Amino acid sequence: MEQLVTLGEFLRSCRARLVPDEVGIPRTGRRRVSGLRREELAQLAGMSVDYLTRLEQGRARTASHAVLDSLAAALRLDGAERAHLFDLAADHRPPSGAGDRALQEVNATTRRLLSALDDAHSPAFVLGRYTDVLAGNRLASALITDFAALPPHDRNQARFVFLDPYARELYAEWESVAADTAAMLRMEAGRRPDDRVLSELVGELSVRSPAFRSLWADQRVIERADGRKAYHHPVVGDLTVSYQAMLIAGQEDQTLFVYTTRPASRDETALRLLASWDTSVAPEASRAGR
Repeated sequence: MEQLVTLGEFLRSCRARLVPDEVGIPRTGRRRVSGLRREELAQLAGMSVDYLTRLEQGRARTASHAVLDSLAAALRLDGAERAHLFDLAADHRPPSGAGDRALQEVNATTRRLLSALDDAHSPAFVLGRYTDVLAGNRLASALITDFAALPPHDRNQARFVFLDPYARELYAEWESVAADTAAMLRMEAGRRPDDRVLSELVGELSVRSPAFRSLWADQRVIERADGRKAYHHPVVGDLTVSYQAMLIAGQEDQTLFVYTTRPASRDETALRLLASWDTSVAPEASRAGR
């Protein structure tokens, strides 16, 4: 099976994004390539052009820690991009397995926490590997969609964002959400380059969503920790939440996302109003009335 992501592709993409002026390389004459030339990156990273060529062409698939550090610095990679670079160049990766979703179970303690966050008017949900939605509280179902009511195949954040037309209406900044979702999947692909289930998901999204194909080709990666998200909800209108992503201790590849709003804000009022609805009915009813 062809690897989802490769070291050479990532290096070429990062090199193409760099503006010569930003790294102290004066523009001289007409440039035939966007970004840095290969010899310019080699000079910045302190390595031979031949070795960089072999890395970019896949003829040298691993590199030392010192070489990767030099490349990360020369390419001005952020934390997520640097981690992705090291994943792609790893000599020994953990076995990716067949990607059995049944192995990912949300424990009782986490489910009680999700319920308690309902009482705090905080939507919350757990994402597993492949952006599968493993569990969520009632308010998350009311705000986003009731993933538990969907067929197991469709309980997936990436499929929802790219394949469900409702997502384009729900997310006020859909383009940004879509870009981040694709970047999260690419980050995961660096850790699991031979994972069959992940490969099938990326293949499905690439076939069914031109937007995903374009974003996947960008080679962008992110490690989500916190941020904001704007919604245009059919029941309560426009609202913006802040989110925090937290790894669940002792649970492999499970991340808890918690949404909050500023106290006494219009956004908090909107979430309280949403919580007052019958959440087993409101999401589907609101979608049916689009």
